[in-house]
Amino acid sequence: MEVQSRRALRARLSMRFSVDTNVLVYAAVRQSGPRHLMAIDVMRRASGRDCVVTLQALGELFRALTGKFKVPAGEAIARVDEWRSAIPVVAADESCLIDAMDAVAGHGWSFWDAMMWATARRAGCRLLLSEDGDDGRTLGGVTLVNPFASPRSPLLTQALGAVPARSRRPRGGAR
Repeated sequence: MEVQSRRALRARLSMRFSVDTNVLVYAAVRQSGPRHLMAIDVMRRASGRDCVVTLQALGELFRALTGKFKVPAGEAIARVDEWRSAIPVVAADESCLIDAMDAVAGHGWSFWDAMMWATARRAGCRLLLSEDGDDGRTLGGVTLVNPFASPRSPLLTQALGAVPARSRRPRGGAR
């Protein structure tokens, strides 16, 4: 009975969220300094929660790895495929385009940040984990949360769950 109560509580407290490209890039690139380990921790914990990743974020990840970081295309494809298999992928549609353009016109956002937000919103996300934008700002029911901010947002803790008591030193990443 107690196990069912905990499951019911977790279901009530869980919230769908998505991650911006920068979190994926930091997780993949060791040269990202302290953000590398933080991003790995976020993504490991996200894969067991109600998280989706946008097709746009995966495309931007591929472009950043092969462009800025000079990762061979085959290795970059493998990284993208790892996230595709671990986390459900959502794609923008025409309503996302309209919402993104409205966010640009009404709120001064860059188009691609607005498109990421609109796609996350369309997928039912309540949070978008990103270092871009105003940490804590809510638009259309989606709150921007910087996963690298200190102190950590309670919303981030709610989305990802408590930090595991075991080792906080995640491993992995490219280059």
